[in-house]
Amino acid sequence: MATTTARPFLKWAGGKTQLLDAFTARVPRELAEGTLPVFVEPFMGGGGAVYFHFNSTFAFRECHLFDINEDLVLAYTVVKNDVSALIDYLRGVEDEFLSKDDAGRRDYYYAVREAFNREKKEIDFAGYGDAWVERAGRFIFLNRTCFNGLYRVNSRGGGFNVPFGRYKTPKILHEEVLLTDSLAFRNTTIHLGDFTQAEPYISKDSFVYFDPPYRPLNQTSSFTQYSKNRFSDEEQRRLGGAFYARCDAKGGRD
Repeated sequence: MATTTARPFLKWAGGKTQLLDAFTARVPRELAEGTLPVFVEPFMGGGGAVYFHFNSTFAFRECHLFDINEDLVLAYTVVKNDVSALIDYLRGVEDEFLSKDDAGRRDYYYAVREAFNREKKEIDFAGYGDAWVERAGRFIFLNRTCFNGLYRVNSRGGGFNVPFGRYKTPKILHEEVLLTDSLAFRNTTIHLGDFTQAEPYISKDSFVYFDPPYRPLNQTSSFTQYSKNRFSDEEQRRLGGAFYARCDAKGGRD
């Protein structure tokens, strides 16, 4: 097994970093032996801790990550395809942001958040373009400077609405992490789509990691405002019923 170096470049609620050793100890024997060459994650989420750890630890021929969050998929894709340009952009943003006083940083944050939401309608999320680098940079900046690194959108237009975090000296650019993660993505295809679109990639040769949105215990603990369309109880039933049964019947290990 290779030494794990890749790790999440985003802060994300519900990350599994602290559970990685426990997960690794419980994987199927075939995974450790290298006979499950395909990794599939139908809900990649923002952190991707399990993907980065497993892809660095086991010899996967190919990995497939799926998510419905357009900006998350965009950011992952930019890290894979254009990490140098992203690093240059984030370096400029970090220098400008940290040069300001507290009031200036707050104003800067809300100006970026407003531009990020306003320009969402102008982004072609289906076609990679120059505008993707700036949008990915804004996404990472907001993630690094918002309250608790949360990702939350409103139900009307899907606008990002997390308030300013007021960190004393936030680290916005993690250059080595981005470079390492970009290399990790070389065997990986990042898909924008519902979890059911992962089904064609699931077979007896695949290891599947499921981490769907949680069902909240109450309204204040809800993390399902991950996109403008909530992951409802009906979605949970769709996942746990027919979809999981079909994947199991195809021989995928999880």
